[in-house]
Order: sequence, then C-alpha cells, then structure tokens
Amino acid sequence: MKALPSLAKALAWLAAVYAAMFAFDSSGLANPYWLQVFELACITAISALGLNVIYGFTGLFSLGHAAFYGIGAYTAALTLKSLGVESQPAFLCALLAGAAAAALVALLVGVSTIRLTSDYLGIATLGFGIIMKVVFDNADSFIPRLGGARGMTGIAKMTTLPWAFVLLGGSLLVIRNLVHSSYGRALVSIREDEIAAGAMGIDTFRYKTAGFVIGCAFAGLAGGLYAHLYAFLHPSNFDFFKSVDVLVIVVLGGLGNMSGTLVASFGWVFLLETLRVVLPPEYVEFRWVLIPILLVVTMLARPRGLLGIGEFRFLRGGAGR
Repeated sequence: MKALPSLAKALAWLAAVYAAMFAFDSSGLANPYWLQVFELACITAISALGLNVIYGFTGLFSLGHAAFYGIGAYTAALTLKSLGVESQPAFLCALLAGAAAAALVALLVGVSTIRLTSDYLGIATLGFGIIMKVVFDNADSFIPRLGGARGMTGIAKMTTLPWAFVLLGGSLLVIRNLVHSSYGRALVSIREDEIAAGAMGIDTFRYKTAGFVIGCAFAGLAGGLYAHLYAFLHPSNFDFFKSVDVLVIVVLGGLGNMSGTLVASFGWVFLLETLRVVLPPEYVEFRWVLIPILLVVTMLARPRGLLGIGEFRFLRGGAGR
C-alpha cells in the first residue's frame, strides 16, 4: 500500500509530460524532424529496457536483440496489411502480434539455449541473429509481401508521438513493477549467483527463460512501432550492429538501472542525429569515430553507468525512497 502514493505521483508526472508534449505538438511550433527523432528515442528506449531485463537484471548476455526487434517489426507490419484496416484498434492488434511473435520465438530459442552461460549464450544468440538476418533477406521467397532484400514497402505510418510516449510509459511501469516484485528479485538473485539461487529453491531455468521471453517481447513491441514510424523495413535495419547499439545503451546507462537506460537511449539517439545535422555531409561518417571516444571517456569516468546505482524516484521500489 505504501507504494501507491509513489505510483500515483509517477502516473501524474507522466500524464503532465504527455500533456505538455501533446500541446507542443498540436501547436505546430515543433519541428517535425526532431519530433520524429523523439519518437525514435522512445522506441529505442523500449527496446533497451527489454534488453536490460535480459542482461541487466537476469544476467543473460544476448547479442541477438535486433533479431527479435525485426521479428516484431515484420510481424506487426504484415498483420496490419493483412487486416486491411488502418485504424487505431487494428494498429494495437498489430503491435500486440509483433510482441507476441517475438516472445514466442524467444521461448523457442530460450528453451534450447538458456542453459548456456556467459559468452556461450552470447555466441548462440549472435548465431540466431545472423540466421534471422538471412531469413529477412530471403523472406519474399515464402511471403512476397515481406519484400526480402528489396525491403518491405507500403506500410501505414501509424506511429505517432502519443503512441510512442504512452507505450514507453507503460513499458517503464510494467518493468518497474516486475523488478520490484518477488519475481524480479528472483531474476536478480540468478544474476548475482545462480548456484546460490538454485540452492534456495528458485527454478533458475524457468526464471531465466521467462526473463528472456519478457525482454524479447518488449523488443518486438518496439519493432512494431519502428515499422510504422518510417513505413519501410529493410533487413539491414536488424543486423548485428543494431544489437550492439542497444547493448551499448544498456551498458552505458548501467546494468540493471532503468533510469540510466532511459537517459542513455535518448542521449544516444539525439547524439547520432545531432552529429548528422552538425557535421558536413562529407564528414558524417566521422561520428562513428567521435562516439566510441565519447563512450570510452564515459566508461572511465562513470564505470557503473551514467547514473551509477541511482534511480528516478518513481522507478524505485517500496515507497519510492
């Protein structure tokens, strides 16, 4: 019961931010380009929060997160196309289908690989990511609508600021409650010492699989939003380097830190786009030299992540102390 005031304040804060942003968007004063960048940052944050559940809280090293992001994107886009109705309820169904598809595939992958540990699990998920990239490249051979290596076109642009922001807020709320529940504490205990957790009666295989599936479901949800933000999908959007991007965000924000992941997600996306705008066209690719240097400096200065072990008040457990 003590957590209810903190939760109410969190919902009020999110509602106030949403109202302010919606008013700014409706006023016509906002730059459409930067609004779209903000929507992308929200989507990236949802995906990164999912990986934080997998790696940050459960301790499972995954290098195939972009594959589940892609599964959610293609499934959501295909679902909405198949429904033939570009309505908000249909879009919600498409997003749920994308999240469910990613979760189902994650369950199949998890059951067969989750007993692997550390680098071995990372290599297994990396292999799965490469397999899915090949599948996306040749998807038109069994489902022509997916476009294959040419890319998937004709996707309705349904993702808006309200959708992106509300789903980010909902994702934060779900993960916050999960982490501070007995289920979440079991996940953290497995991360800290799996043998000790098993000795205390925790079914480590079941909990690890559940953590992996939940994290991938959020990746699928983010993928569905991404597909309907740019109205075009290409297999290169879901290659190994996209998995590394999300992994960098989680490590930069701090493993097991929701606030840090949120800040790092927005910082990462806006930094990339700002450098794209600021740098001359012939030097745009030099941002991939500047960013690693910045990451090294940040890790040296803040080895535990941008915010250390601190969390925003509304993301803390208990009464929000």
